[in-house]
Amino acid sequence: MKFSLPVIIVALAVFVGMNSFFTVTETEQVVLTQFGKPVGKTITEPGLKFKIPLIQVVNTFPKNLLEWDGDPGQIPTLDKTFIWVDTFARWRIIDPLKYFRTVNNELGALRKLDDIIDPAVRNSITSHHLIEAVKNSNRIMDTMEVGLDQIGKKAAVAKIKIGRKKITRLIMKGASPKLAEFGIELVDVRIKRINYVEEVQRAVYSRMIQERKQIAEKFRSEGLGESKKIEGEKDKELKRISSGAYRTSQEIKGKADAEAARLYSEAFNRDSEFYSFVKTLEVYQNTLDENTWLMLSTDSEFFKYLKGYKEN
Repeated sequence: MKFSLPVIIVALAVFVGMNSFFTVTETEQVVLTQFGKPVGKTITEPGLKFKIPLIQVVNTFPKNLLEWDGDPGQIPTLDKTFIWVDTFARWRIIDPLKYFRTVNNELGALRKLDDIIDPAVRNSITSHHLIEAVKNSNRIMDTMEVGLDQIGKKAAVAKIKIGRKKITRLIMKGASPKLAEFGIELVDVRIKRINYVEEVQRAVYSRMIQERKQIAEKFRSEGLGESKKIEGEKDKELKRISSGAYRTSQEIKGKADAEAARLYSEAFNRDSEFYSFVKTLEVYQNTLDENTWLMLSTDSEFFKYLKGYKEN
């Protein structure tokens, strides 16, 4: 099948036109290369753009934030405690031309981030104590620290002077200038996780168990002391109530005895013979029963009221 010259020219014009224009989105920036070398300025404005077809190549780079996730590593702190440190970072391309000439693509950029951020993290961790990498301030954060503070010990091994947040700023300060050489801006670095190595973990857990046992023993002794105090107050109150009740009962009994004596005295004064008779009968009732034997003389006064008694 043969094509006429006009058809070939039109097809060639369409092909050239399609390869002469390209679109740049809001999240992209472009570097044009010609035979592998950058030409012109970096294109950062979105829209429809022109290039020389078949000669110039469009190299697109993202404007948005990119992520870097470091590999966890074992790092010693200034107090010789080995810990696992896992970090991550956010970065972006601020100079696409420099970026293209140095690292060329994202894979190369990630290798550079590994080479620069990992040593910065190691230098920052090894230059500070463990407590600095863990905490941001001297605020008591843990129940163990609260307990230690209550029993008169220090809540932390050392006072916080730098803190974890400032350590991450030091990492950024150390890594950012080196990454700028590759057209990369380091936006943020964070410590994702810190953990003890296995040998240190066992020692730390053992210390934590002992400290919590000490705290528990302190609470038990305080509870026992409070229990004894409550029991003592209870016994004291019970004795106070009992003594008050005894005093009140004795007062009532004394008043009753006084009243009884008064009544007896009045009765005696009114009829002494009848009073003597009643009291003698009370004595009979309290001292005589069917098993009682008495040997008395005939002139005894004890049975004087029974001597003249005759049964009808």
